[in-house]
Amino acid sequence: MEKKPVGRIVTVVIVLAAVLLFISWGVGIYNKIVPLNEKVATAWSNVETQYQRRADLIPNFVNTVKGAAAFEQETLTRVIEARAKATQVTIDPSNITPAQLQEFQAAQSEVSSALARLMVVVEQYPELKATQNFRDLQVELEGTENRIAVARNDFNDAAREYNTFIKLFPNNLIASIAKFNDRPYFEALEGTDVAPKVEF
Repeated sequence: MEKKPVGRIVTVVIVLAAVLLFISWGVGIYNKIVPLNEKVATAWSNVETQYQRRADLIPNFVNTVKGAAAFEQETLTRVIEARAKATQVTIDPSNITPAQLQEFQAAQSEVSSALARLMVVVEQYPELKATQNFRDLQVELEGTENRIAVARNDFNDAAREYNTFIKLFPNNLIASIAKFNDRPYFEALEGTDVAPKVEF
């Protein structure tokens, strides 16, 4: 008769130990997901910072071009409109969807296209290209484009590391319980594999 309570106590202790072990394991995985998620958010913030840097340079660049030449108004208007549209697209890094990232990327691509058209037109104005202010802004823009590429790559690396971790078994169990979702990647936009045709 006395063995039954001891057996129950042992069973309760084993069950409690198993539950505590499971909770401890889950907390450990959760605590690994959180920093990876934060790394993705930080990488996204760096992407936004570089795009904002470019957006901040565009008005100075447009004014320099406008002031130095009787410039094609349509080209300048396209750059200004593309910049305005791109700065209106905002994304919450903790909840990025592929559709949102695609919209953001498309808006930024319009800015890049408009700037590329502007640079083609600038080629027709050697006196403009010779001014120090224009050259300085051109170097700033080129440097920013490089920083954007690096920031996008860093974001993709952080998203890949995070996505891989939350998809591995048994991490995916904790990730789904805690509602950690995949992060999309920056991808080349359709048509970017074809070199633009420039005609004078």
